[in-house]
Amino acid sequence: MLLAFVSHVAIDAGQRLGVRIGYTRVSTVSQTLDQQRAALEAAGVKKIFSDTMSGARDDRPGLAALLDYAREGDTVVVWKLDRLGRNTLHILETVKALTDRGVTLISTTDGIDSSTAAGRMMIGVLGSLAEYERELTMERTALKRDASRANGVTFGRPKKVADAAHIITARRMKTDGHTARDVAKYLGVSRATLYRYLADEAS
Repeated sequence: MLLAFVSHVAIDAGQRLGVRIGYTRVSTVSQTLDQQRAALEAAGVKKIFSDTMSGARDDRPGLAALLDYAREGDTVVVWKLDRLGRNTLHILETVKALTDRGVTLISTTDGIDSSTAAGRMMIGVLGSLAEYERELTMERTALKRDASRANGVTFGRPKKVADAAHIITARRMKTDGHTARDVAKYLGVSRATLYRYLADEAS
């Protein structure tokens, strides 16, 4: 289950430019948004987008709505930068998407304010880290594919998923470090179907 909601103070159309927008997120229903919300309201936020994550789903409709809503001249305020993504690369890409659009970013806990010289320097460092992380990810993926090829894996979508050889290939790819998503994409099936085939083969 995933809940997303927006709270806001009425904003006149003529006051749209320069709105302070907040984003809050908690990972489980046992956590609350109160601490984050209080920090954002203290920072003068007028509109808050929120996500409450639970279960295995990892999409963030609240964050997507914020990215769609934010305009040049607005300020996005978060409690901590880690609220903005599911992992380091996603966080940094979100930061870049906002700042490239002319949106000021403030993290109340991290002390980052992209409207200041120090804040802009930090954003620049984060951008470099994002590029570095992206290159590392590509390098790791290439190394895993090379290792799989060395073990006899032929990349390309097979016509028959249920074939025993494909099951063996899937297990070998998993052993080589490929994610279930990558294996399922290679086989041309959903992850649920992949798990079912592997379970049936194991039994």
